[in-house]
Amino acid sequence: MQQVTHQPRGTNTSAILAIILVSYVMIVLDISIVLTGLPKIHVELGFTDAGLSWVSTAYTLAFGGFLLLGARAGDILGRRRMLLIGLAVFSLASLVIGLAESPAVMITARGVQGFGSAILAPSTLALLQTNFEPGPGRTRAVSYYAAAAGVSAAAGLVVGGLLADWLSWRVGFFINLPIGIAMMLAARGYLVETDRSPARFDILGAMASTIAMVSLVYGVIRSASSGWGDPVTISAVAVGVVMMSLFVIVESRAAEPIMPLALFADRERVAAYAGRALFLGANVGFYFFVAQYLQSVAGLSPAAAGIAFLPTTVVNFAAAMCAPALISRYGSGPVLTGSVIAGLVGMGWLSAVIEGSSVWTLVLPMMLVGAGQGGALGPLTASGIARVPLDRAGAASGVVNVSHQLGSSLGLGVLVAASVFGSDGLSGTALLAHRAATAMAAGTVLIGLTLVLVLAFIVRPAVKGGAELECLNREA
Repeated sequence: MQQVTHQPRGTNTSAILAIILVSYVMIVLDISIVLTGLPKIHVELGFTDAGLSWVSTAYTLAFGGFLLLGARAGDILGRRRMLLIGLAVFSLASLVIGLAESPAVMITARGVQGFGSAILAPSTLALLQTNFEPGPGRTRAVSYYAAAAGVSAAAGLVVGGLLADWLSWRVGFFINLPIGIAMMLAARGYLVETDRSPARFDILGAMASTIAMVSLVYGVIRSASSGWGDPVTISAVAVGVVMMSLFVIVESRAAEPIMPLALFADRERVAAYAGRALFLGANVGFYFFVAQYLQSVAGLSPAAAGIAFLPTTVVNFAAAMCAPALISRYGSGPVLTGSVIAGLVGMGWLSAVIEGSSVWTLVLPMMLVGAGQGGALGPLTASGIARVPLDRAGAASGVVNVSHQLGSSLGLGVLVAASVFGSDGLSGTALLAHRAATAMAAGTVLIGLTLVLVLAFIVRPAVKGGAELECLNREA
């Protein structure tokens, strides 16, 4: 079993947590900061309407496709080492994106940036597990880590809108370089390296999972423009299903799998993975469609559209900061359930009022969506790594991040495909408004399915006071 060096209690824990959180925030912020800049990217770089979604999808595809390999690399080569490599790749790709002058360069660099994120993200969560002992300290750290995802996603829209309107959308990518360099220097000074393992990489498994996810997402996105009867759409989905089946077979026989199937022996973890994918799919679609609605239909500038997300961001942050105390008092089950219900009501409300309503009408449902994000991601993260031994921390972190990123990518693809339903005869702003409303309705269904999983497999009334979060490191 791989030996892991723990940072002594009370020694630079604040600095360690800051490095982990800032590194993770860079990734999540980058996903959303581009959304409010999409209209200007669309015009400035000459993207087609269908091609514009690949600015986000190329990133999340590469991110999700290589996450398992990146996570396993951390277990084998050392998590601090992979954190540094991930920061370097991510930061340099950000520089290229900021300098891009064509759709091809933008999409390619976004893919490379996603690859860097696939190395970086699992290292951050695994380092959190190995540097914080089980107990209240880790409970707070996990909650802050999950909060960083939701708050950064919302804050990125505000920052992205302000930058796109007042300076340039490119600035949002340029700032990653100095931040990345600073985190690399800090990591070398404060983080303790984990021991290397003689295990081998599961290259076949990594290839099968990457091809499967790329094919599935491409097929779903293509269906939006070509329909489900299109031969290429059918072929892409079929290849994805076949490769996913092959991946499971490979992992069941591999001596050192990148995704140990034993991680799926626990029903709480499985429900957390699936619930996270569904929940994030709905919420990424929320940001994608509402950001464009506010600018292209409501007529707001990028800065004003970003500011319109402030209520969502503030409530998201407040819910995330309150979550640890609420979990300690009531348990993670009620907090998770209430948060998912808040998101469900908010998304359903949006689907009913967004078409033909003023911006002010959207404020309350957007705040509910923010509350759901802030309260749900912490418990979902904790359930996803519950009872995982330290030598599998990287693999478990990888699966959590895979469900997050592929849920985002597939969810966006599903919502894009669903948004064209019933749009025959519409054009211009009427078409955009209809697509936003339909996408929110589809997002409501995804969150509803999340609630079913939470109630059926995650909520455990017999466990009190946040004990779920305090036993993250028990053997499965």
